[in-house]
Amino acid sequence: MPGDDLDAISDGGSTSWGRLASAGAVVATLLLIALMTMVTLSNRDRERALAWERHSYDVMLLTRTADATIARAEAALGRYVLDEEQRTGSIYYSEWRLAGRQIEELRRLVHLDVNQRARVRDLERLYEERGRELAGAAAAARGKRGSGGISLFYQAGMTERGPDLRDKLAAIAAAEREDLRRRMAVTGRSGEQADQLAEWLGWLAVLIGLGAIALGMAAFRAISERLAALREADSEAYRAQTLEQAVQERTHALVVANERLRAEAHEREAAEAQLRQVQKMEAVGQLTGGIAHDFNNMLAVVLGGLDLARRKLSGSKRDVEFHLDSAMEGAVRAAALTRRLLAFARAEPLLTVGVAPAELIENMLDLIDRSIGERINVSTRFSDEKWQVRVDTNQLESAILNLAVNGRDAMDGEGQLEIAIDNVTLDEAQGELVAGDYVRISVADTGSGISPENLDRVFEPFFTTKPIGKGTGLGLSQIFGFARQSGGDVTIRSEVGIGTTVTLYLPRSAEAAVQKAEFIDPRPERAAGPENTSILVVEDDPRVSRATVSSLVELGHRPIACSGGKEALEILRREPGIELIITDIMMPEMTGPELVREAAALYPWIAILFVTGYAGEAGEGEDLSGYDILRKPFTVAGLAEAVATSLARRVSELPPASAAAAAG
Repeated sequence: MPGDDLDAISDGGSTSWGRLASAGAVVATLLLIALMTMVTLSNRDRERALAWERHSYDVMLLTRTADATIARAEAALGRYVLDEEQRTGSIYYSEWRLAGRQIEELRRLVHLDVNQRARVRDLERLYEERGRELAGAAAAARGKRGSGGISLFYQAGMTERGPDLRDKLAAIAAAEREDLRRRMAVTGRSGEQADQLAEWLGWLAVLIGLGAIALGMAAFRAISERLAALREADSEAYRAQTLEQAVQERTHALVVANERLRAEAHEREAAEAQLRQVQKMEAVGQLTGGIAHDFNNMLAVVLGGLDLARRKLSGSKRDVEFHLDSAMEGAVRAAALTRRLLAFARAEPLLTVGVAPAELIENMLDLIDRSIGERINVSTRFSDEKWQVRVDTNQLESAILNLAVNGRDAMDGEGQLEIAIDNVTLDEAQGELVAGDYVRISVADTGSGISPENLDRVFEPFFTTKPIGKGTGLGLSQIFGFARQSGGDVTIRSEVGIGTTVTLYLPRSAEAAVQKAEFIDPRPERAAGPENTSILVVEDDPRVSRATVSSLVELGHRPIACSGGKEALEILRREPGIELIITDIMMPEMTGPELVREAAALYPWIAILFVTGYAGEAGEGEDLSGYDILRKPFTVAGLAEAVATSLARRVSELPPASAAAAAG
């Protein structure tokens, strides 16, 4: 029957469609497995290529880091030979050792590349040779040889080792950069292959889906639905691809912009650091010139006075004394300048005392007049009641003198300068100042004034409104730090064409007695304790040792001199009657604190007096606490007072044997 024939035809068609669908499913499954395997292998190749790319970036970054570390080390050595500070030397040694470790890490990274290994071996050789060249300058700076370290550093800078070292680092980076280009090409090909396979995999998935749809529907309906599904799938795939591409492009643009911002930030930081370094070096040069000028003036007074005194030895005693007094005054002023330089460098610890600012400024007026010139009229206005403050007098003197000199420069050497002191009480906190009593010190000039855009920056280090060569920009920043350290604050008010007023606020001290401050006042002579005291002098500098021994003999004591700690311990064993040890702090083999540690354990009755020319040594460490410190240079009167004070502080007046003999 026709219906049966139709059914048979339908069954036959269904069977044919089923066989075709099964065959298609098997083929699709095999293709799917093959494509997944190929995608996995392609992704693995791409990951391997990406790993090599990361390796190349690590090598190039490490070469740049090592180059920068070596540059920082040589820059630190340059500062080290100039200031001969142990802290600067530590920076140099730390940076140089860090560069060595970075080169060792570089050798580990390139151990699989024969050519790069050879270049790294050459780099290590150049690093060692450069280290030996710089070692001489570092040793000279560590030994505090002055300009000897600078000449050695200059000689090391003229050799070819430094440029060869940087060229070798550049060669390693260039070779790695070439490898990176090849590896990036491999990565690109792997990525393209993986993308192609992924695209095939997606199309295979579409075909499998369409085959599944065809199994459940009639031939014509399935075909129509399949066509509709294909059209929709193509549209969705196109939209998804377009969206993904847009997302990738936007992501790439953001990454590029971020990298550009980072590069600009690094460049700006490097430029700012370089600018600060240039400013600091300019300030050092200006400060050095000023110091040389002042010291030459003082040395001229000292040498001239001594020479004239020697020429007048056979003449009038009054003339000899006059010239000796002039030389002594020059030496005292040089010592005062040295103390101010140490305070400026923060190597001098703050020695706060109770002082009335009005009396201190009165004693400074002659110095201020000489510093700012005769064409500037200096006037003062002080409160009737002289409140006291507790500050470091040297720092306060330096602040007042700096403000006076700034006013002179602003007035171009001619005008009115007023120094006023007022007692003020703040009922509530104002800025950095808490409520309480303050001494307000104002220095006003009639100069050109400061523009509003510069007024907020005047306390920044190295910022100055003066012409080039007229200032370093350190004065007001130093005054700002001093005021804050002392518990006060500083303000500034200025109008262009009218003048500038700088005001210091210092908290009132609760002490009842005021120490009279004098700008330069040698310590008055006083009794040096019992005469004929046996004193051990430990000093490695023979000239200082001879001067100290001669001064002690002049004071009526019995000094015994030696040049080191071990020799001092031997003398202490032989001489049981020694009552005082005068020792330098920094000496070879054994330092002063180390000597005192051993001597105090064996001879606790002996008094101790430390002598140092660098107050920074006395400002650190617990070994110096509880002992008197005499700073070089010192006068006979200063030595006498220090000896008397140290003898008065000792634990017991006599050693046990002497005490027993006295009792018997």
